[in-house]
Formats: sequence, C-alpha cells, structure tokens
Amino acid sequence: MTAPIRVLLVDDHAMLRAGFRTILDLQPDIAVVGEAASGTEAVTLAGSLQPDVITMDVQMPDMDGIEATRRIRADERIRASIAIVTTFDRDDYLFDALDAGASGFLLKNAGPEELVAAVRALAAGDGMLAPEVTRRVLQRFAARPVPTPSAAPSIRAVSDPATGSAALPSADLPEPLTEREGDVLRLVAEAWSNAEIAAELFIGEATVKTHVSRILQKLGARDRVQAVVLAHRLGLAQPPAR
Repeated sequence: MTAPIRVLLVDDHAMLRAGFRTILDLQPDIAVVGEAASGTEAVTLAGSLQPDVITMDVQMPDMDGIEATRRIRADERIRASIAIVTTFDRDDYLFDALDAGASGFLLKNAGPEELVAAVRALAAGDGMLAPEVTRRVLQRFAARPVPTPSAAPSIRAVSDPATGSAALPSADLPEPLTEREGDVLRLVAEAWSNAEIAAELFIGEATVKTHVSRILQKLGARDRVQAVVLAHRLGLAQPPAR
C-alpha cells in the first residue's frame, strides 16, 4: 500500500486545527502527523516530523506564517510543500507567501473538498491557488522577480527550429524547452491537470509528469506555481492551437 500523505497543521486556533484534522483524517490517503500553534513551533516540528505537506496560518504569535515558511524552505533537509491557509484575502500576504516559498494559498472559507484537493495537489508536486486569487497572481506577481533557492537563471526567447519563430522559452541551461514541453507549459499555465493535458495532447499522464519535471528543471522553477508565473511573463499562457 502507498504511504499516506503526512500533514502538519499550523494555526494558533485549536478549534480550527481540530476541524482540519477531522476533515483530513477522514481521507484514507492522508494522515495528520502533528499540530503547531506558532511559527516557531512549526519550524521545529517540520524538521522533526518531516511532513509531506504543511498547512500554514499567517497571523500567529511568536513568528508569523510567512517567516516560518521562509525558514522551512531555507532548510534543505525539509522537503514539505507549504500551503498558506488564511482568513485574510490580502495581496501582501499572497505575494509574500509565494516569495517565501509557499506552493499553495487557500482562504479559510474554502470548502472541505478544496482543503483535501490542496493537500493532494501539493503532495504530488503541484501548486494550488484559490480561484479567488489566481487572476491576481497572473496579473501582478508575474511582473515581479521570482526568487529561487539559488541564483535564478536568466530567461531568453529562442527560435523554434521548425518555424523560426521565437515561441519557446529557454533558461541559460544546456538545452531549451522542446516544442512539446512548450505545449505542456502553456496548458500548465492555464491550470490544466496532468490528466487533462494528457487527453488534450494524446499522451500518457506519466509522459506529462516527465515533461513537467523537465520544464521545472530547465526554467529553474520551484514548482508549478512558479512555472505559471514564468509562463505568463514570457507570454506563453495561451494553449496550443487544437
């Protein structure tokens, strides 16, 4: 059997943590392995418990969730993906969270199914943004520098050898994106799932996962959320012609 997704809940309200635990523990593929009531406690438990996913509140005593996210992401021993879950639909929280290394952003008024979907998406290496904030990310965050754990490679347009058009992006890495990787990136930028991309391009889901991994590596992107930002910055948000 596949091991369950290990989740660490971080929020200073015990009742909210209890509610999240109830929702997640009902899922056969998810297990809550710990709870933290502050950012400092979250950093400590993230290192000792090694969860797969962390749900992180923003406003907490001792250390806020943005700083806790930054410290957790700075520790290379911790592989957890982090979803910010907050009551406050504020742009500064959203953009600071993504800058700090969060891979997801949900509002606390989201339904239980959205919380479960976010945990599964982050565990699979995908990003997860609440529908309410996705457009703001694409319109505003895409125009800002995107930090990476190491120096980000510069991005340049390269010519598609088949058409001569500067349609494919490339980081200053050994090789640019292939035409197929460009197609996959465009669909990722439109928030298509791997299954939807596979059906659209008539390829297997495993092949899509391979393409996405290669895209992240070539662009120097941390995850799919960051890849979406880069895709919009490069003008590659439109899906390929059908």
